[in-house]
Amino acid sequence: MVSTVTSKASENPTASARPGYGRLLRTRGAWTFLLPGFAARQPFAMLTISIVLLVQHTTGSYGAAGAVAAVTGVSMALFAPYSGRLADRYGQRAVLIPGVLLHALAGLTLTALALLDAPLWAVFVAAVPTGASVPQVGPMVRARWGVKLKDSPLMTTAAAFESVTDELTFVVGPLLATALCTAVDPAAGLITEASLTLIGGLLFAAQKSTQPSVAAGGHARVEHASALRVPGVRVLIVTFLGIGTVFGGMQVSLAAFTESIGEPGLNGVLYGVFAAGNMLSGVVCGAIAWKAAPQRRLVVGYTALALTASGLWAAHSVLVLAGLGLLVGMCIAPTLITGYTLVDSLVPAGARTEAFTWLTGAVALGQAAAVTAAGQLEDRFWSGAGFLVPMGGTVLALATLLALRSRLAARGNGRTVARGVGHRVPVAVD
Repeated sequence: MVSTVTSKASENPTASARPGYGRLLRTRGAWTFLLPGFAARQPFAMLTISIVLLVQHTTGSYGAAGAVAAVTGVSMALFAPYSGRLADRYGQRAVLIPGVLLHALAGLTLTALALLDAPLWAVFVAAVPTGASVPQVGPMVRARWGVKLKDSPLMTTAAAFESVTDELTFVVGPLLATALCTAVDPAAGLITEASLTLIGGLLFAAQKSTQPSVAAGGHARVEHASALRVPGVRVLIVTFLGIGTVFGGMQVSLAAFTESIGEPGLNGVLYGVFAAGNMLSGVVCGAIAWKAAPQRRLVVGYTALALTASGLWAAHSVLVLAGLGLLVGMCIAPTLITGYTLVDSLVPAGARTEAFTWLTGAVALGQAAAVTAAGQLEDRFWSGAGFLVPMGGTVLALATLLALRSRLAARGNGRTVARGVGHRVPVAVD
């Protein structure tokens, strides 16, 4: 018995570890998927802003640019959960390799159509496969952490680490895309995004040893009910939709604001400040051993997010907008981290990649709607009118969260038993 316990402890040294990034990063095999995972998700932060800057350059309209980016986001939001479900069933590699190939091809096609002044409807058509094929690397990495850590207290730290990683990409991505589109060529951002997606995605797919096993049901006749049937997941989707409106509304509105003052190069800097606030609070959030229930933390964090986002539209200077953007960013990370952490207690292991992609897709859908709405507001009203979108989105999502927060409580030994989603998952027995 002693040798068995010792063996298990050596396999998973984080099982009884106190939360901390040092212990998390010493998890055996973690770096084999972390480094290629970071490379593979980097282009995602470049996609929307690259489309907006390219299409605005070729059409002269933020409304048209926002609409094309919105089609991409809606397409991703609709197809991402199916991608996650297929990854749970057949393995991440089987989904990722054809996905990155299709995404690179679709992105380059969209670029060519925009540069050739093709009809706008043709650009919209190309935007559909571009969004549908966006590789869901973030959810795949989170699923791999779930396999490595299982019920370890480091799961919250891992969620925070992933949020920080996401935000690091959103610091680097918009800056890189903006620099490429303004200093090199309007198409350079999207071309680079497609190229990096292909290279990074193939490198990540090559890491077969750390992907979640599909032996528990990938080729057997077992129940694979959708994670969407879990009531708490539906509540989290609404809250993540609101977060998406912040990302989308700020991307368009910051671009319009900096252009209106004759400093378009500041767009990436201001968005980087916003993302840096998100990253900073994510680092702090993951280093704390929280005693408050995650449901309570989510409500508190989201309230702060709605309040700070409600002040963006009134900012009329670069410094004020940078300060408010920093505060908004600092409020986003705790809500994202807590939401992803709740998935572990609400959703069975065999459906978690799908659950993560529902949340990622919700952010993309909220971002798409916000890009469209903010673009229309910027075209028709004053510079900065697009900032009304993050305010409206977060306030509505907060009202929903307050009304339905009881559905976020896990039942039955840390699992929510919902229609079609059981709490027992078949496992391989040695």
